[in-house]
Amino acid sequence: MDSTASLFNQFKTAQPFFLLAGPNVIESEYHVLRMATHVKTVTDKLGLPLVFKSTFDKGNRTFFKSFRGPGMIEGLKILEKVKEAYDLPIITDVHETIQCEPVGRVADIIQIPAFLCRHSSDLLVAAVKTGEIINIKKGQFCAPSNKILKHNW
Repeated sequence: MDSTASLFNQFKTAQPFFLLAGPNVIESEYHVLRMATHVKTVTDKLGLPLVFKSTFDKGNRTFFKSFRGPGMIEGLKILEKVKEAYDLPIITDVHETIQCEPVGRVADIIQIPAFLCRHSSDLLVAAVKTGEIINIKKGQFCAPSNKILKHNW
């Protein structure tokens, strides 16, 4: 996989765009590998750069008994298999600072979920310290004029 800077530049210059795609949450290894096969086939045919996206813990479910995923350890093993088998960069969410370092060893892009975009300075700092690309999802509750980051990196 490319270094972080070259990967960032590849996406920054992708034409007509690059695609983040994959299942919302990891349901099983079989399902994720099957999805990766199909999505990669389509994006290869279209000539689009692909970043495979799925999460190991969908922590922002509205019903507490909903399936959340396999957890970080098992989920990262599955995402690493996708990365190696299909030579794809990976993006996944982090919800806690303690997840950033292990996620950064597998993911090429660390995503801050929309529900955590405004009130998690410690999470943002921990994600930045990994050296990986950070994608901060803007919550629907944030006006475009809101400043999500008020830090000088």
